[in-house]
Amino acid sequence: MFEALMARPPDAIMALMEMCRSDPNPNKIDLGVGVYKDEQGRTTILDSVKQAEQLWLNEEQTKTYIGTVGNKVFSNHMMDLILGKDHKALSEGRVAMSQSAGGSGALRLAAELIKEAAPEAVIWASTPTWANHVPLITSAGLKMEGYPYYNRETLCVDFEDMINHLDCKAKAGDVVLLHGCCHNPTGADLSDKQWDVLAKFLADKKLLPFVDLAYFGLGRGLKEDVYGLRKVVATCPEVLIAASCSKNFALYRERTGMAAVVTATPEAAKAAQSQFGAIQRKIISMPPDHGAAVVARILGDAALKTQWMAEVDMMRGRITDLRKTLSDALNVQGGEVVAKAVREQKGMFSTLPVTQAQAEALRTQHSVYITNSGRANIAGANLENIPRLAEAILAVL
Repeated sequence: MFEALMARPPDAIMALMEMCRSDPNPNKIDLGVGVYKDEQGRTTILDSVKQAEQLWLNEEQTKTYIGTVGNKVFSNHMMDLILGKDHKALSEGRVAMSQSAGGSGALRLAAELIKEAAPEAVIWASTPTWANHVPLITSAGLKMEGYPYYNRETLCVDFEDMINHLDCKAKAGDVVLLHGCCHNPTGADLSDKQWDVLAKFLADKKLLPFVDLAYFGLGRGLKEDVYGLRKVVATCPEVLIAASCSKNFALYRERTGMAAVVTATPEAAKAAQSQFGAIQRKIISMPPDHGAAVVARILGDAALKTQWMAEVDMMRGRITDLRKTLSDALNVQGGEVVAKAVREQKGMFSTLPVTQAQAEALRTQHSVYITNSGRANIAGANLENIPRLAEAILAVL
């Protein structure tokens, strides 16, 4: 049987990680894998997480199954955090929720729900979008198309082109996949005014917003980063949400996330809730509990939540400082556009205007590791190596 299998190429990010590990240069700069790093290059565990884990360890009394939709206390706390505790959709019972195996699991749960409800719907994703969006969603049997988003000359969102394209190409009932904040891979986010226009456009066009919220808190702030999501929920009758705790809680390997759908009626929410359980049962049976239990402990404890929010502020502040410092170093003749973009973009990522050959030159000649698409994890740099990073970028450009 297995003689017929063809070897698959390694995942591009995993291959880049291995390439960087193998580089003997002690001054190499790893901007490839999408994890937050501190000034010493470590992806540490948050103090709030450590304390919550210890409390949970002392309190936990069983390892029995928790059910197909996972930890409901966790999901309720997450929705309160995302939509606000007194949100109308929550109080009216128009929200279905399920814990998931990370943000990726949330995306897959949502994709499977679309497949059950409207298998002919086209999922429209930004160009570019997170590389794993496509296999996660299309492997559920859905069709995906792209809409214009990032202008590689201006290094900004081409909002008018985005709206015009969706207006001409998308049909009522289609789904528009949106990055809630900290766009991956570009860092170029919609402004609040653009979200206002987009929300009305989606409602008028009868398109379903599908918001991927993977980095909230690391862009402008925990409340500011959910402005777009809250706007579409307030404007559109139905909204899909995929949220991740990997970045803002630094729970990468715990695979903690949540899928949710805001429906037009409580009856539709009950049906969607049952579907989430049935879908998860056939995919992974039920999600792992540890990360969700930790997040629930943090969000349910006023002191721990305050501490966690301060830690998110610290991570965001460091990313902002790195962006400003790198922007200042790039702001020379010929580098003005990229300098401005790096400063104004949000979150961990920026897409630099490099060709594949230039990205390879950064790796081979300067030991600076970014993807061939130009995506760079700004949080992988530090204040000490930024001058050398800027010099390398300007050299290949």
